[in-house]
Amino acid sequence: MSVAGAESRIKQARKIQDEELLKFCAQISNLLNNQDYGTETLDSLQKLYLIIAVTKYSRKLTKEGIEKLESTLCWPKTTEQIQTLCAAILREISPCDHLTLSVSDCLDTKVLSLVFSVLLAQGNRKDEVHSVGQRVVKLLESRLPEGQSLRYLFPVLSKVIKLSPAILNEDQVNMINKKFVDWLRYASVQQGVLVSSGGFFSGSRTRQPGPINEVDGAVAADFFTVLSIGNYYTEDQWMNVHVFSMLRKWLLCYGSDVITGDDADIKSESEGSVMSMVSAASTSSRLLPPKERLREKALEYCLRLIEQSDRKAVKKLDSDLQKACLIEAVYLMDIICQQDSSFVYRAFSCLKALYSRICGDFAFARVILPIAQFFLRHSEMAAVESEAVYRHLFTKLPPELFHDSMFAFEFVQFCRENEKLLGETVSNFRQNFPNLLKFLAWHSPALIAEFVELLPALIVPETAIEMLHSLLDLPCMTAVLDVQLRSQSTPFNEKAPVDHNLKPSSSLEAFRHPYYRSMFLYILRGESGAGDTIDRLNLLHEVLLDMVNHSRILQCAQTVPILLQVYFNVVSEFADGTLINQLVLVLLERSSLLFNIKAFKTEVHRVFSSQLLVLCKLHPFVIVEQSKELLEFCGTVTNIQSKENFFTHIGVFVFIQDKTICTEFSCGFHIC
Repeated sequence: MSVAGAESRIKQARKIQDEELLKFCAQISNLLNNQDYGTETLDSLQKLYLIIAVTKYSRKLTKEGIEKLESTLCWPKTTEQIQTLCAAILREISPCDHLTLSVSDCLDTKVLSLVFSVLLAQGNRKDEVHSVGQRVVKLLESRLPEGQSLRYLFPVLSKVIKLSPAILNEDQVNMINKKFVDWLRYASVQQGVLVSSGGFFSGSRTRQPGPINEVDGAVAADFFTVLSIGNYYTEDQWMNVHVFSMLRKWLLCYGSDVITGDDADIKSESEGSVMSMVSAASTSSRLLPPKERLREKALEYCLRLIEQSDRKAVKKLDSDLQKACLIEAVYLMDIICQQDSSFVYRAFSCLKALYSRICGDFAFARVILPIAQFFLRHSEMAAVESEAVYRHLFTKLPPELFHDSMFAFEFVQFCRENEKLLGETVSNFRQNFPNLLKFLAWHSPALIAEFVELLPALIVPETAIEMLHSLLDLPCMTAVLDVQLRSQSTPFNEKAPVDHNLKPSSSLEAFRHPYYRSMFLYILRGESGAGDTIDRLNLLHEVLLDMVNHSRILQCAQTVPILLQVYFNVVSEFADGTLINQLVLVLLERSSLLFNIKAFKTEVHRVFSSQLLVLCKLHPFVIVEQSKELLEFCGTVTNIQSKENFFTHIGVFVFIQDKTICTEFSCGFHIC
């Protein structure tokens, strides 16, 4: 369905009145009463869900209608699609006083997971979270009837521990830890078999299951993981996959007894001789408490995934899965080492080899982020040199992958979450702020909230002036990045003669022209320190004029005033007289050197005029110290016509200051 078609359906759904909705619900109830689970019922339930989901106010269903949805959900003969829709509708109208579902309404775990999802949507008004949590635990420790699967309960367990981690007591946590160890480490290494539907030829001639394979087609060399390949999977193999998918959340919630100091040293010495990538379960491992044993087996699982990721996948889908599993494995190793530092040395030897293997391949760029996270937290303890990792992260990756939306978001999130550590230990973090701004320039609407939080960590006195120029040039950076991408995809003969007297007809031609090349390279610079700005900025604005109305550039321009406000709020906290003098000069100069977007210039002038007054209040003598420049600015006719706010704020400040401070400037100002 097209975007326009989807919007049309949403508008129609919102226009439906309550009376019409009640009639429609009655029709659905009749269909469900007749146990008609065909196309008409399916379409009607989908429409009902849409009506409820897109309406901004709460839609009310009758008590009878709710009861019919509940009974249909729990009825064994209901089709899976109908059950899923019934559960989705009940979740949308929750919390609801007429709901009568309970944790014991059915035995089928697939349906039970849907029932649990509805109960959790109630908001714990009747202690539903505790009831659901206890029922899930009871099912996990019980032996289910044949044909039932525990894997449908994992999303419910994940939701329960998110809502209320304290629901599970220590014994229950230990029981689940033991289950997780078994499923993670001891799943079958034989493929599952296709369940036969019966018949004359079934049974005696069924093929025996073969071994699980690796992603490259070889027979599996070790225990089963999410990267093991088979035609069919056994139940414990499915459990293995589901446990891995929620292991990070589980460890963060219930694995936080941090082992440090002497205990870690003793344990590290005892494990020092066991440095193999994957070790078999030992007697000493089995004697560990459940929590510690889960950590150990989880680490072995992660090491096995890293080994499997080195294999060349036959299918692209498996190759993508390898990268996703690498990311998750490294994050898990970071958590495990935070909780038990004795694993740090074992993990580092593996991650250093992994980094060396993938750092030259941009396809693995997202894996570099969790590796850098690990080095940031643990390199000091392991006495490992990590500067090369950070240099690669902040210098090489942003210029190549600024246009990758997923990588951009994850990169900025990494910086936000670690801004304190990065600021204290990684020089490249602030030094490469022009590279970080490339993400913002290209993804302005999506990343503005993140950069509002991150920007203060990037602003220091040494680069404050350069940062201000960079923020003002952000729309130019967006334009230049766009030109760069187009240049890479457009054939160009570098040996062709260039007429230096001929003015370029487009930004793309200017980008390839030697005379303008240095301006573009400055905007594309990766590190600070190459100068606060460029001399021919007005010329750059002129050659980029053909891009001034591009939507991406206009969106970027809208974010600049917001970031300027953040910038001045931070700078005002540490600015001394010297820096304030420099800032005032930049405001006066750049007020006439902005990318030619009318709304952008208006908003930037508004911020400039208000911040000029703030700076003058912080350092009143700036009026005298910069009197010549201020008088020249005030004496320029074009400034009088286009920057009235500047004059208002300067005049107000001069009026309220002591006459002995401002006499010289005041006289000149009145003459102007």
